[in-house]
Amino acid sequence: MAEGDNRSTNMLAAETANLEEQLQGWGEVMLMADKVLRWERAWFPPAIMGVVSLVFLTIYYLDPSVLSGVSCFVMFLCLADYLVPILAPRIFGSNKWTTEQQQRFHEICSNLVKTRRRAVGWWKRLFTLKEEKPKMYFMTMIVSLAAVAWVGQQVHNLLLTYLIVTFFLLLPGLNQHGIISKYIGMAKREINKLLKQKEKKNE
Repeated sequence: MAEGDNRSTNMLAAETANLEEQLQGWGEVMLMADKVLRWERAWFPPAIMGVVSLVFLTIYYLDPSVLSGVSCFVMFLCLADYLVPILAPRIFGSNKWTTEQQQRFHEICSNLVKTRRRAVGWWKRLFTLKEEKPKMYFMTMIVSLAAVAWVGQQVHNLLLTYLIVTFFLLLPGLNQHGIISKYIGMAKREINKLLKQKEKKNE
């Protein structure tokens, strides 16, 4: 058991080091994005919503085709991948890189690796469910996809995408400030109250 834990820890460290090397040119940008997403200042949440709203309003106004939209998005990624490592040190100043910043960059990369591992783990669990319990897998997939299709039919695609993107960009800040855990706790307390009331009525 200990050997397995050590091996997993070593693999995590190796993957994190590899990702740090790959994203070294994006270090300053990632640290700035991390500060924004964790709401280190009070005006960051409305700024995030404002930028996202502006982007989606532009898409709504231009109304590009799917092919044009995908092409422009990929072109933007290619330009960012080429220009950011060149411009970021000049804008932020690589000589100001501190030990604290390096530690935070390491934590960000470690969290990205853990998130990727979780996603791969869920994907493997899905295929395990398919092999071990094919009927449950079939029913779960059909019901889930039917629900998603129904939501997509009821809500405009662009609006739905806007809501999803906004939620995921606000999620780190919501977690950081304990807002999600607060409301989850409130929901649990209300559910427990309802269950207790139901038990008293049954008695």
